[in-house]
Amino acid sequence: MSVSPPGGGGEAPEAADAPQRVAAAERPECPRCGTTHEPNQEYCLECGLRLPVEASGLIPRLSRAWRSRLGWYPGDWVWPSLLALLIAALAGIGAAAFVSHDEKRAGYVTATSPFEPVTSAITAAEHTPTVPSGSTQTGTQPSPPQQTPALNQALKVWPADRQSGWTVVLQSLPATTNGRAFAVAQARAAEHSGLQDVGIIDSSKYSSLHPGYYVLFSGVYTSFDDANTGVTDARSHGYPRAYPKRITR
Repeated sequence: MSVSPPGGGGEAPEAADAPQRVAAAERPECPRCGTTHEPNQEYCLECGLRLPVEASGLIPRLSRAWRSRLGWYPGDWVWPSLLALLIAALAGIGAAAFVSHDEKRAGYVTATSPFEPVTSAITAAEHTPTVPSGSTQTGTQPSPPQQTPALNQALKVWPADRQSGWTVVLQSLPATTNGRAFAVAQARAAEHSGLQDVGIIDSSKYSSLHPGYYVLFSGVYTSFDDANTGVTDARSHGYPRAYPKRITR
């Protein structure tokens, strides 16, 4: 028969039940009747209420710890914000440390360098102009006048005694009030390009031409072949639409 030690018979059961009471206090309670239940229990055994399922993971555990310590919780957004703030602070500290180290290293290299800064001055060589021996001419000689190709004083006139012949038509200009002056200017331009025997024909005086035009021509030929050769020359001088034409009074 065992004998309990004096004064200790009532304390042993209370000490054994202490962990159970702590575990029961940490269990969640039913929001309707207040009965404690297991963390993963689906229904309350007293009132039959469907119990809310607590989320698992790091964020839910942190939120429950926050509520248990402070009694309120701002929201799950606080954790990413705190993480970003921590990363920014660490990056700033690292950048400041790197800059400070780089400045100290640059100052150390400058202070301990055995070389002095070298400055060099380069003097341009003096250039003394030399005067050639012999006679020198003073003043400037006038430049020779520019020579311009001489233009014929008079344009080519279709021979009066020729009843029929061939020529190269360069342009046909309307016989308006100022058409004659414009035709003369075009004929001078053709002469300036290098064409020979350039003249103007009044188309109303020749049966083979349509009346009402000043015909700008180049050359007087006796055959179509000769006129066709003149067409090639006219086109090479800037008249791509030149063509041979028979002139008949």
